[in-house]
Amino acid sequence: MALSAVAAPWLRQLAPETAHDAAIAALRYGLAGSQSIAADPRLAVTAFGRTLAHPIGLAAGFDKNAVACNGLARLGFGFIEAGTVTLRAQPGNPKPRLFRLDQDGALINRMGFNNAGIEPFVAALRRVDRSRIPVGANIGINKEGAAPLADYPALVRKVAPHADYIVINVSSPNTPGLRDLQSVDRLDAILDAVARETGGRETGGHPPLFVKLAPDLDEAVLPDLVSLAVARGLAGLIVSNTTLARPADLASAARGEAGGLSGAPLFNRSTRMLARVRLLAGGRLTLIGAGGVANAEQAFTKCRAGADLVQIYTSFVAQGPAVIGRIVAGLGGLLDRYGCARLSDITGRDADRLAELTP
Repeated sequence: MALSAVAAPWLRQLAPETAHDAAIAALRYGLAGSQSIAADPRLAVTAFGRTLAHPIGLAAGFDKNAVACNGLARLGFGFIEAGTVTLRAQPGNPKPRLFRLDQDGALINRMGFNNAGIEPFVAALRRVDRSRIPVGANIGINKEGAAPLADYPALVRKVAPHADYIVINVSSPNTPGLRDLQSVDRLDAILDAVARETGGRETGGHPPLFVKLAPDLDEAVLPDLVSLAVARGLAGLIVSNTTLARPADLASAARGEAGGLSGAPLFNRSTRMLARVRLLAGGRLTLIGAGGVANAEQAFTKCRAGADLVQIYTSFVAQGPAVIGRIVAGLGGLLDRYGCARLSDITGRDADRLAELTP
C-alpha cells in the first residue's frame, strides 16, 4: 500500500507547494510505499525502444530534480518524466506560485522552472533504476542569461546517457519568451544545433527526442511544426503543456492567478489539438497526450484522439497514487466495450471527430 494514499488528506491541509515538497521528500527517502498494478498485456506499448506495461506516465513538473524517480517507479507508472531542468540552478518565481482550484479540478502554477541545475539533476538520474520503467528528462532554458542555441544542445548532451528519452520544453508559460521558440524557424534552429552538437539520434548521440507544445498555439502553424518534427527526425511530440486561457466558468477563488492552468479545464483544448496533430502526423510520430486526464474514460479518449502514451499530473496530485491503478484497470474494461484486442487498435480512431472539440 502506498503511504501517500493514507497521507493524502493530511497533505491537502498544507499549502500546495509545502504539500508538494513533503510528497517529494517521502518519495525520495522511501517513505511513500509501493503499489502493484495488475498486468494486462493488451495495454502494453512499445516506446523509447522499450516495452511499457501500460501507457500511463507522470508528466514533467512533479519531480523537477529527478530525486524521487525511484519512489515514483514503485507507484506503478508506465513511465516517468523528470524536470524541467535548466543549465544553471534558479529559484523560480516568488511564492506563492502554486494554487489549487478544487472546485474546477485544476491547478494554476507559475513556478518558473525552479530547479537545482543540470549537474545535481544528472547525478540524481545516475541513481535511478531505469530497468524498472523508462525515465525521460525534460529540459528548458534559464530565465536570465539563456542562449537557446547553446543551452539546449548542452543539456541534451549532459542528460543523454542517463535518460530513455529527452523532451525539449519550449512551451511553459512561466519563462518569458520561451513560447516564442515554438515558431518553426526558431525551433528548427534549435533542433539543428542539437544535431550538430550531438550527432543526432541515428548516431547514438542522444535517445529519442520529443518537443512539448503549448495548447495555446495558433493551429495554423501545426502543419509546419509537424512537418518539421518529421523532417528533423523527432521521435514525437507531447500535446500539451498548461494553458494561459481561463474558461469563463471557473469557480474557484484562485481562478484569477497568473500562470499555467492544468487539470479538467484543459481537457478539451489539449485533446482537440492532439487530434489535429494526429491527423497531420499519421503514424510518423509518437504522440504523448497530456492535459486534464483524471479517469480511464479520459485516458481512452486521448488514445482515440491519437495518443500512443498518456501523461497525468493534476489528477495524481489530487487523487494520489490510486488514480494510476484506477485508470489502468478502467482501460481494460473499455477495450472490452469497444471489442479491441489491444489498446493500439484504437489509437487515433476518432481523431477526425475529436479534432472538432470545442476548446
